[in-house]
Amino acid sequence: MKTKKTKPAISLKEKKETAEPEKSKFPIVGIGASAGGLEALEQFLGKVPDNSGMAYVVIQHLDPTQKGMLPELLQRISKLKVFQVKDRMKIKPNFVYVIPPNKSMSLLNGVLHLFDPFEARGLRLPIDFFLRSLADDQKEFAIGIILSGMGSDGSSGVKAIKENNGIILVQEPETAKFDSMPRNAISSVQVDIVAPADNLYSNLIDFLKHIPVVKSKTDIEVKDKSALEKIVILLRTHTGNDFSLYKKNTVYRRIERRMGIHKIDDIYSYVHFLQDNPEEVHILFKELMIGVTSFFRDAAVWEKLKESVMPSLIKKAGTNSVLRAWVPGCSTGEEAYSLAIVFKEVIEKVNQYEGLSLQIFASDLDSEAIDTARKGLFSPNIAADVSPKRLSRFFTKTEDGYRINTEIRETIVFAHHNIIMHPPFTNIDILSCRNLLIYLDSELQRKLIGLFYYRLNPDGILLLGTSETLGIHSSLFEQVNSGMKIYKRSVAQIIPEQFDFPSSFSRPKLVNIENEIPDKPIMNIQTLADQLLLQQFSPAGVLVNENGDIIYISGRTGKYLEPAVGKANMNIFAMLRPGFQNDFAMAFRKVATKKEAVVLRHMKIGTNGGTILVNVNINWIQKPEPLHGKIMIIFTDVPPAPDIKTSRTKAKNTVATVRESELEDELQHVREEIQNITEEMQTSQEELKSTNEELQSTNEELQSTNEELTTSKEEMQSLNEELQTVNAELQSKVDDYSRINNDMKNLLNSTDIATLFLDKELHIRRYTNQATKIFKLIKSDIGRPFTDQVSNLIYPELADDALEVLRTLIFIEKQIPAKDGRWFSTRIMPYRTLDDRIEGLVITFINISESKQAEEKLNETLQGYRLFLNTSSDVIVKLSADWKIQEFNSAAEKFFGVKRGDIADQNYIELFIPEPLRKKTQKELKKLLEQAKNDKITMRVISAKNQKTDIEWSVNVLFNNMQIPSGIIMTNKIV
Repeated sequence: MKTKKTKPAISLKEKKETAEPEKSKFPIVGIGASAGGLEALEQFLGKVPDNSGMAYVVIQHLDPTQKGMLPELLQRISKLKVFQVKDRMKIKPNFVYVIPPNKSMSLLNGVLHLFDPFEARGLRLPIDFFLRSLADDQKEFAIGIILSGMGSDGSSGVKAIKENNGIILVQEPETAKFDSMPRNAISSVQVDIVAPADNLYSNLIDFLKHIPVVKSKTDIEVKDKSALEKIVILLRTHTGNDFSLYKKNTVYRRIERRMGIHKIDDIYSYVHFLQDNPEEVHILFKELMIGVTSFFRDAAVWEKLKESVMPSLIKKAGTNSVLRAWVPGCSTGEEAYSLAIVFKEVIEKVNQYEGLSLQIFASDLDSEAIDTARKGLFSPNIAADVSPKRLSRFFTKTEDGYRINTEIRETIVFAHHNIIMHPPFTNIDILSCRNLLIYLDSELQRKLIGLFYYRLNPDGILLLGTSETLGIHSSLFEQVNSGMKIYKRSVAQIIPEQFDFPSSFSRPKLVNIENEIPDKPIMNIQTLADQLLLQQFSPAGVLVNENGDIIYISGRTGKYLEPAVGKANMNIFAMLRPGFQNDFAMAFRKVATKKEAVVLRHMKIGTNGGTILVNVNINWIQKPEPLHGKIMIIFTDVPPAPDIKTSRTKAKNTVATVRESELEDELQHVREEIQNITEEMQTSQEELKSTNEELQSTNEELQSTNEELTTSKEEMQSLNEELQTVNAELQSKVDDYSRINNDMKNLLNSTDIATLFLDKELHIRRYTNQATKIFKLIKSDIGRPFTDQVSNLIYPELADDALEVLRTLIFIEKQIPAKDGRWFSTRIMPYRTLDDRIEGLVITFINISESKQAEEKLNETLQGYRLFLNTSSDVIVKLSADWKIQEFNSAAEKFFGVKRGDIADQNYIELFIPEPLRKKTQKELKKLLEQAKNDKITMRVISAKNQKTDIEWSVNVLFNNMQIPSGIIMTNKIV
């Protein structure tokens, strides 16, 4: 009977929208496991159907000396065909591939390659090695699964998969036999799915149904812009960070992943889910913080820095100076520490530059990543990226991994910093911003590159990621190595725009592409006619600013304006033809102050030896916005009045009437007054111009001073920001030291051990509360000589012993009595610092009075016991469980004819039992011992003078503290 095949979980044929080059792509699942992983692998693969559409590669820590049996074990429970990998084996869907023992494996173009491991046994990280290659080769088609295992192998690999938009699944630590690997993976990256091993496959399928692995386009079109903007607003409200300038495709993909985890199909529903679950907002924020980094990433770049770039920078800096570096987007600090290590290596190689140091400012938006970076503690996986020489030189091995040494840690200041909103660091010599810009849109990239230019010193070095470019700012930097994206700040021929940093950045208004002017506008009769009318019949006009400076001239204005004599001056007042300058000046001031239109009518202007009449319209412009505040001046010619021919009177010399004569005199007088007023106004105007020039000069000086003050203010703001950052770090250290101090104080007091801490001069540095019961100590005694203190101890040579320990560095331990009858075990030891320097002594006093009293009572008891044995007339013999003689009283010595000292700890049966009876006697005694039974036993013994005598013994079984038989006592009354 044929079974009906189930529908594949992921069918590539169903994805008709898949781009042509990716038709052959399918998900590849890398599975990492170690101790306890076989059971988890069986649980996972047992749930995978035979047509899942995915390939599975199993990487497990295997014994390199044994033949691999894992394929056979997995084949028993898996519906898929299981292969042990051979070199250059091509991966196909619906198969399981298992790494062979003593091999490292990587993936290139869908083909598996095997390598002999170059790491020493115990230092190999095969899971990380493969998952990294899987991420690089398959990008978003990579799926990583971490199952039960010890150590942290796999945590770096899942970071690489996450960076490439792959999927991460981890076995729930509570269900794993060994939870180290799952827990390290969860702590290293935002995991997509955490579930028991037998539920991982079903969860993966549900996830893929909501988030297709195969994308139809490289650039995903955001289907609902409104919902996406609402999510950005929620993120900004809850976290204070604005993601509106991040690439929409990146943000949308991360949102889709979270929707897939919660099985939400509609983005509007996810918006409501975020509103109802603020915790999900923070999880989404962590998902968007793509904190993927490693030590010495892109090794060739660091080698270039070490060999040529940094030595050149150091040479220019000279001795006794400080180089400043900035690493924005530092994540957990690996990039910053790598830079500090390379600088240290270069300085050690070029020893003539004494006093030269490097101050690194490392910043990131993720406060949790900054806290991790500040600790300087990294997992053992970094051995894959850091050479053994560097590990031993710059790291200290701890139980949890590797801790960065103090000399490197102290060169770096870590700060929580938003590169878009917060003031940047200044006077930078090295700026490393690698793989941050690729997540931002082009507009913000342009702003940040400009910002980096202003913050770098001349010839400062800029490092970008391999996928990042300078864009339109390539003229601002010289290429040091274009392939490695290393650039040097140059002196730009064109000064770049002044960017609005560090204030909050706002996007300029977007221009609708529909409103843009076409390259070739469609011309019609109306447009042509309008242009012709404007050219032939429009009045002459001039556009000026409030000061009268000409901005634009329309039409022929030669009749009204002429260039002034002397230096070229494009001011309307200097270019007006004579005749109406005064009236124009008054009207212009009225327009400028009252912002209303003024018309001058029938103005007489002298031109080319004659005069013309002109109407002048002076208008204040409100709209459009670009012309707001400007003034438009329009000149309109007034046609002359027609000549009226009158009859000439013959009396040309007729005397005018008296009234006409008076009017002419009055008119002449007014003209003279106007002329005087005009001259006075011209004089005042000249004085005002002179005063104005002086004020302008003073204003320029004030502007220069203001610019200097502004620059100083910016420097002070930046310095203040750096001081705040340093202060925050110091405060963090103070808090750590305070907690450690409290822990130490509570630990010392909880031990109930009196402890004194002395410096090299035997002055008191610290003491515990218990020490006050031995020495008369108060808080003010700290810093005083220890030898001046009054003590209850009978220990006059204490000071000499302390000096002897300081001299020899060998501890001294003695039991010392006190005057009140107490006893103390006194131990004097050197005080060693973490860097193995002797800074004084530690003296502990442990109260052993009860032990001493118990010892005295025990001695008294032993003496009474010995007296009882020796005065008894009975023969008493005490034997251990292996029949060795432990007690032998005087009566026994007389009966057996031997001395106790000669036979102690010897085998009783071999000494006093005839050889034929030894096994029988031993069997009987052993039976009594096993039954823990007191009884009588008759045995033949060899007594004094070698006589063989049958004796009846009373046997009593002895027990230890665990109530287990530990020996016997035999007694006999000899008559």
